[in-house]
Order: sequence, then structure tokens, then C-alpha cells
Amino acid sequence: MRFLPSPRRLLAVYVILYVAILYFPVLLLPVFSFNDSATPKLPLVGFTFRWYESLAGNAAMQGAAWNSLIVGVSAAVLSTVLGICAARAITRHRFRGKGPASALIMAPLILPEIIIAISLLVVLLGLGLQLSLVTVILGHLLICLPYSVTVLVSGFEGFDPSMEEASRDLGETSFGTLRRVTLPMLAPSIVSSLLVTFTISLDEFILAFFLSGTEPTLPVYIWGQLRFAAKLPNVLSLGSILIAASLVLLTAAEIFRRRAERKMELRP
Repeated sequence: MRFLPSPRRLLAVYVILYVAILYFPVLLLPVFSFNDSATPKLPLVGFTFRWYESLAGNAAMQGAAWNSLIVGVSAAVLSTVLGICAARAITRHRFRGKGPASALIMAPLILPEIIIAISLLVVLLGLGLQLSLVTVILGHLLICLPYSVTVLVSGFEGFDPSMEEASRDLGETSFGTLRRVTLPMLAPSIVSSLLVTFTISLDEFILAFFLSGTEPTLPVYIWGQLRFAAKLPNVLSLGSILIAASLVLLTAAEIFRRRAERKMELRP
């Protein structure tokens, strides 16, 4: 019996295997993007930057990247603004239906994205709206809002509401308290929310595929290029850039979140 591994060791092995199976194919993507061959295979033929250089003159890719930037920034700003309102209501007020309202906001986290996409498509077409970047922004707003609320609720719970009360007692207006007290205290959480929601919007494919119409975002453009074998090296290069950008943004968001937590722990 003493030769049986402990549950902690078994759990550690399981986690290592899970992470390896999940992320090893992703790690191969940048490796093959530098391969001097149109076919992603081992052993590598040679090392080259030409697949990355070819992206510079690709007007269609640049247009899709610009569309993704517009959608990402719009979705991040709108979801963060609405997230501030929702998080304040959840943490600072008691009202009838608070639980169901919170559950409704978080529902997109558990609903299949394809169901959300088809539902939005039917509703938007029923309202007579043309598919465009605006409809993509509306879809991304729906799925980004739960992440924004989660980050901002943590931020609101991290500082004492008596600071806002003291500001109002000293004669400051509600808007002035929001501008001079609440928002500065929430700044790390707001930045974290913007970065997280922008990253989610940048990488999202299913909603953009159904709602973009003739204005594809970068993930939709990549999917379209996969139909052509000759374009595969360019897709690998572009995918590697997206992975690197996502990692940088998520790392920055986590740094801001941890700094905010440390500040709150040090505050008397």
C-alpha cells in the first residue's frame, strides 16, 4: 500500500498532462510559422521570416485587422461602462430581483456561443438590421459584459464604501464622487476589464462569423484562408501574432489586478 502515489501527486500529474495536451498544439503554431516550407511538418526545412513579411502587403488581412480593432475597442469600452453600472448596483444596492438580474448578466458564460449567435442573427434580421461591424459589436458586448462585471465587482468590493459616503457628506455631488473617488479607486480594475474584454473580442470567432456580413474580423478572415492550402503558412504566422498579442494583454490585465489587490491589502 505504501507504494501507491498520494492523491496530491496524482492530481499534479493530471494537471501536467491536461495542460500539455491542451497547449502543446498551440505551441507548435509559432514553430511552424518560421518553417521555410508551405507544409507544416517535422523536421523543419529551414528558418525564415518570409511568411511574416508577406503579411505586410496583404490588404485584405489589414482590413480584417482594422475591423477587429474597431470591434474590440468598442466592445471593451461599452462593456466596461455597462459593467461599472452593473457592478455598482450589485455591490452597493439592494433591490428586488438582484439575484435573477445577476444570473441573467452571467448567462452568456454558460450558454453555447453558437446558440447565442443564431439567436442574435434571427433577432437582428427580424428587426431589419443589416449585418455589419455594429451587429458584431452588439454580439461581443453580450459575451464581454459578464467578464467585465466579474472584474469590476471585485474592484468595488475591494474598497470601503464609507469613502464615497464621506465625499457626499463633505458636499460633493454624486457625479463628483464618482469622478473624484470611485473611478480613481477602480482604475486598476477598469484597465483590467478593458484589456480582458478587448482580448476576448479580438479572439472571438463564432459570433463574428454569423454577424459580420461582408466586413470580416481577423478570426473570420483566418477561417476563410484555411480553405486554400497555399495560404496556410500566412495563417500560421497571423495566428502566432494573435497568440502573442493575447498573452501580452492578459498578462497586463493580471498585473493590474494583482497591483490593485496589493493596494487594497496595504490600505488601513
